[in-house]
Amino acid sequence: MFCIFMHMLNEHATPSPLPIVVKYGGNAMPQAGVPDRVLAEVVDLWRSGTPIVLVHGGGPEIDRWLGWRGVATERIDGLRVTDAATLETTEAVLCGSLNKRIVRACGALGARAVGVSGEDASTLVARRARSESGADLGYVGEVIDCDPRLVCALLASGFLPIVAPLAVARDHAHAFNVNADLAAGALAATLGAEAFVALTNVARVLRDPDDPHSGIDEFSLAQAREFADGDACRSSMRPKLRAAIAAVEGGVERAYIADARIGIRDALERGDATIIYRE
Repeated sequence: MFCIFMHMLNEHATPSPLPIVVKYGGNAMPQAGVPDRVLAEVVDLWRSGTPIVLVHGGGPEIDRWLGWRGVATERIDGLRVTDAATLETTEAVLCGSLNKRIVRACGALGARAVGVSGEDASTLVARRARSESGADLGYVGEVIDCDPRLVCALLASGFLPIVAPLAVARDHAHAFNVNADLAAGALAATLGAEAFVALTNVARVLRDPDDPHSGIDEFSLAQAREFADGDACRSSMRPKLRAAIAAVEGGVERAYIADARIGIRDALERGDATIIYRE
């Protein structure tokens, strides 16, 4: 709610539209050389005057870089175990090559894009996380604090923030690798966003993950919490749903889990998504 609070401090300021926070996952990104419809839509929304924050993932690219470096990848409960070598590669990919590639792509489409990470200005602060089974995941973090002042300043100056999901430890001793969905949900809640949109490679949350026709149109918060704890909410869909829940619990009116191929506007305007709403 920080951006709303900043408006209230200046009674003479003209209120700006609340931002939309979009999370764009690595699995939903097209292959190199293929036009990126999501980035085109993000820039189109930005050019139309909609303040928008893009939080990106990058799991597949991290996997490729780890493979090139000969670093083994281990996952527990679907989460990447992050030792020092894996963290170094993750930080280089997310904050460096991938973040700047997205900035360049948005710039080529006409946006004033700025790439930052959650480490910058302590935007995201995390503590060591553990898997659901209690296993040590190394430098995998759980967000415990979010300072949105840097992102708010960029929005107020008319920039399009592109945020990499790295967080910093409370003592600034090292970075943490944070799930991009959960990082985006935390940022949306703290910004008091108009909406949170998690783009993925399926059209909706599936009631039966083995049945592509079992998509769920909407959840109340209570229904979403119950489903997120159940066996049908598997793999990468669980953090997406939990991120949406956190965003709505934090004050976002509605959160959307939508197919990147369908797009942001169809999710927001036509409801072509799984929608999580406050009762």
